[in-house]
Amino acid sequence: MQTADLIVVGAGPAGMAAAATAAAAGLGVLIIDEQPRAGGQIYRDVARAAGRRGAILGADFSEGLPLVEAIEKKRITHVTGATVWKVEDTGEVAYSVDGRGAVARGERILLATGALERPMPIPGWTLPGVMTAGAAQILLKQSGVLPRRAVLAGSGPLLYLIAAQMVRAGTPPLALVETQTRADFMASLRHLPGALRGWRYMLKGLKMLTELRRAGVPRHKGATDLAVEGETEAKALRFTAGGQAHRIACDTVLLHHGVVPNTQAARSLGIAHHWDARQACFSPDCDAWGATSCERILIAGDGAGIGGAKVAEIAGRLTALHAACDLGRLTAAQRDAQAAPLFKRHAAELAARPFLDTAYPPYRAALSPADATLVCRCEEVTAGDIRRYARLGCQGPNQAKAFGRAGMGACQGRYCGLTVSQILAEENGASLDATGYYRIRPPLKPITLGELAAMEETPDAAE
Repeated sequence: MQTADLIVVGAGPAGMAAAATAAAAGLGVLIIDEQPRAGGQIYRDVARAAGRRGAILGADFSEGLPLVEAIEKKRITHVTGATVWKVEDTGEVAYSVDGRGAVARGERILLATGALERPMPIPGWTLPGVMTAGAAQILLKQSGVLPRRAVLAGSGPLLYLIAAQMVRAGTPPLALVETQTRADFMASLRHLPGALRGWRYMLKGLKMLTELRRAGVPRHKGATDLAVEGETEAKALRFTAGGQAHRIACDTVLLHHGVVPNTQAARSLGIAHHWDARQACFSPDCDAWGATSCERILIAGDGAGIGGAKVAEIAGRLTALHAACDLGRLTAAQRDAQAAPLFKRHAAELAARPFLDTAYPPYRAALSPADATLVCRCEEVTAGDIRRYARLGCQGPNQAKAFGRAGMGACQGRYCGLTVSQILAEENGASLDATGYYRIRPPLKPITLGELAAMEETPDAAE
């Protein structure tokens, strides 16, 4: 069994920054990451892609390079292509690499698992040719591939970024179909002082919108009644905007209406979570240092609440300083002195978040879909099924498993969890906190009996 002072699960901005900071403080660090190369989703494959596609992806993407370079320090062991399927509050992390299971043990474990793209269940969303906008960006970063004749639909600044990248790549989207409304923008104005503090984000957004306007990309705002047409594959996106019905023929529909914390590992440990009404998702309970109710477990980055790459990086550094202090490598005074400027930067980077979250809310009709819409793709459970369960007495997502297997598929509720909770809360007239979420148990990802059997043969698979 491999051991380390700090085990970091995930090599995105939070995980990389935390690993480098912890190593600088004298901790032995082990990073366990599912991807073949460091970077996470936001900086995916940055060491290769920045040189090949940096002009398309933008300057912000290349900011991940120093983080990747920093984790190459000698005190950091980086296990790639590893699927973590169990985390224990005793400090043990079970994972698999190339079909072989292994276990590592750390004095502290940092969950830097990042975010998941929020599912957007609308009629036709399961058709071939429909994918998330983030998935399209992954194809671009990792393989230089982009869909042609695509429509971007939903809400959020990421839509503008991906649309601008598509323009730079020479495959502009056919249109942006945006679900946020003028009323959302007016509501966001109460957060304008914070937005002005985060003026750099606002400026980036204006530049991207200018880029799209110059490229002639049509924008439809306040769209409702979104539906994908097609029998065996996506053929068109249908919607209403400006009081008129629209239909855009296309080959690909890219959906996006925000990201949410990836809380599967944290929930499996019994860490309490709360409903964040502004971001319409559950977030784990942790303090400013990332500490949780489990002494050995820390959380940093978007897995603790959505803030973006810069916020995640700073949070990772703060959490690493806290771990180094806990383990006696830094005094409290040394930790606090190093953390003071980081806390200031952290607050400054978060200043624009309330404005953005209010101006670009999730698409309401996808949070609580129409009865005929599939919400659990794995088990083919519809929104109407969930409402029927509620009328039969189902009070929460865990009961929904017994009523109709929602959340019991391969994704273990990652895609349907928030939707099921939302529908049940509405049908039962209960709060989201009272309704709750699925109870997550290991294995967090599907594993084979062969992987378990191979653990005895490879006591130190990380070497």
